[in-house]
Amino acid sequence: MKATEVLEELKAYGSQQTKKTHMNHGAKEPLYGVKVQDLKKILKKTKKNHELSLELYATGNSDAMYLAGLMADENQITKAQLEEWVNQAYWYYLSEYTVAWVAAESPYGFELGLKWIESDKEMTAASGWATLACFAALNEDSALALNIYSQLLERVAKEVHGERNRVRYVMNGFVIAIGSYIKELCSKAKEVAEHIGEVKVDVGGTACKVPLAKVYIDKVIDKGRLGKKRKSARC
Repeated sequence: MKATEVLEELKAYGSQQTKKTHMNHGAKEPLYGVKVQDLKKILKKTKKNHELSLELYATGNSDAMYLAGLMADENQITKAQLEEWVNQAYWYYLSEYTVAWVAAESPYGFELGLKWIESDKEMTAASGWATLACFAALNEDSALALNIYSQLLERVAKEVHGERNRVRYVMNGFVIAIGSYIKELCSKAKEVAEHIGEVKVDVGGTACKVPLAKVYIDKVIDKGRLGKKRKSARC
């Protein structure tokens, strides 16, 4: 499929209700308002397609950009292309999901995650924390720099409540991810979760809630899923 054909299909799947919901969460024109299950119908036709994913992301259409992340080939995308993507990720669906997922699955996830969390741009910093969380969820503990992840937990404990809005949200998610996916750091993550308590985030008048990290980690443990890695960051 060509990018123009994909855009036509996206337009056909669009709905005003989904568009309104996305815009309430931070999306801006251009977009059609396409549900994820409909994006995946298009994905079945295109499969992974590196060049097409780059074309779609470059359109600036939020639906196309999200689809590009689902379609991207993590083994072909370059560090420079991921940097371009994160710079263009203007709302959290793109920064915390699309870009973070692909970056975490690429060979550059850990490196870029550490770089992005230092950014002055809120969405880029949030993408960095999300990328590092996904990277921990995908890779075996033996392949992770556990000392750095431990230091990052300490940083969250000190800085989370003074951070920018979406960064606070993703830092909280980072604690959950480390407590859930890295056995050796589970106890420390729970201590940090206990320390930070409730993390308040402005969710723009939507019904979204910020999970209590300790409660979430305990549920993972109770279900016997502690340390069970994911095969893919994308969903």
